[in-house]
Amino acid sequence: MKQLTKLKLGLLGIGVAGLFSFYTVQNGTIKGTVSPSEGAVRAWALSSTDTLRAPVQSGTFEITNAKPGTYRIIIEAKPPYKNIAKDDVNVAEGQPTDVGEIKLQQ
Repeated sequence: MKQLTKLKLGLLGIGVAGLFSFYTVQNGTIKGTVSPSEGAVRAWALSSTDTLRAPVQSGTFEITNAKPGTYRIIIEAKPPYKNIAKDDVNVAEGQPTDVGEIKLQQ
C-alpha cells in the first residue's frame, strides 16, 4: 500500500513539473522616438542581467527581446549631440513599453 501511494505521489509530481515546463516568460519590447531624428545612432537598454541595443532609424527605435525588469535606456548620439540616458524604464512580461520622445542636447 505504501509503495502504491509513493508511486501516485511520484506520478503527480512529474505531472505538475511537466505543466510548469511549458510556461515560458514572454519578453517585451522598448520603443521610442529621438529628436532631432538625425542626431542618434543607437539605443541601448541596460539591466542588471541584460544589455540590448537597436539602431535609431528615422528618429525611432525598438529594442526587442527585453526580459521583464527595470532598464536604463541610453541613446548614443552623433556629434555635436551628447548621449542621454533615461532611468527606471519598467518592462512588463510580453508588453511593449513606450518611453516617448527623448530630446538630445548639444
